[in-house]
Amino acid sequence: MTSDAVPAAIAPPPRALNSLLWTVPLTALWTWLLYAQPVLLESGVPALAARLTAYGLIALGTWLGLERTDLTPSQRRATWLAIIVPFTLWAAVAWSAAINGVFRTGYSQLPLLPAAIFLPLFVGTPLLLLSKRVGQLLDAMPTTWLVALQLYRVVGSQWLAYWLLGRLPGLWALPAGTGDVLTGLFAVTAATALASGTAEGRKAAILWNMFGLADFVVAITLGMIITPGPFQLIIPDGPNVGLDGYPNVLTPAFVVPSSILLHALSLRQLRRRSRSGARDVAI
Repeated sequence: MTSDAVPAAIAPPPRALNSLLWTVPLTALWTWLLYAQPVLLESGVPALAARLTAYGLIALGTWLGLERTDLTPSQRRATWLAIIVPFTLWAAVAWSAAINGVFRTGYSQLPLLPAAIFLPLFVGTPLLLLSKRVGQLLDAMPTTWLVALQLYRVVGSQWLAYWLLGRLPGLWALPAGTGDVLTGLFAVTAATALASGTAEGRKAAILWNMFGLADFVVAITLGMIITPGPFQLIIPDGPNVGLDGYPNVLTPAFVVPSSILLHALSLRQLRRRSRSGARDVAI
């Protein structure tokens, strides 16, 4: 799609596009480093560091957002714990299961990895989208936070590095890796556009959310039909690095559903702001 095909009403302002001047080179350099130094990929340290950083930012952002509400201190603490404790337990269970090989093909006749993706969504989505207290948090929190946070998606460039090294089939790695990288790169762009407080910026953020969700639909669908199991329809040529093993399996088992929930929260927040007509405050 060319820039001429994008309606002017939804095109982000030049200031937002300028964010690509530093995010694109850094992402390209990081991808090259992973390709040149495969030991980084094998260690799993970069991806795990990104996940821990995202977890810390979610915990901190939730607390700072609650401090902006008119809730009492005890209500803020209770709400924070009601969000972070289940989130932490979920991360711990997924992490432990991944380390112990629970998600590996053949471990169980049950589709445990698909369950790890969809079960948190079935449980978490209605709770987060219907909760009145979460709505208060979203009303107080700057809309830019939930968007810019997903800059961590550029870590998906690891799938492109695996493909370049011949360790993953391009059928999955190219669309999944490219979609992740583009979502991460444009997270800062969409957040900057959103900070302008204009209708165009809001539309850009909505489109970014929809693109990020579409990326997961493609990655999950392709992953299920090429992975050995009850849903496999295609046997890809070439080697497969083993996406069902630790630490790579943490991406579908935890990062994917948690990122989808962040997209859902961002869309709910943007809808609430649109209804109230309140102007976002960006920090």
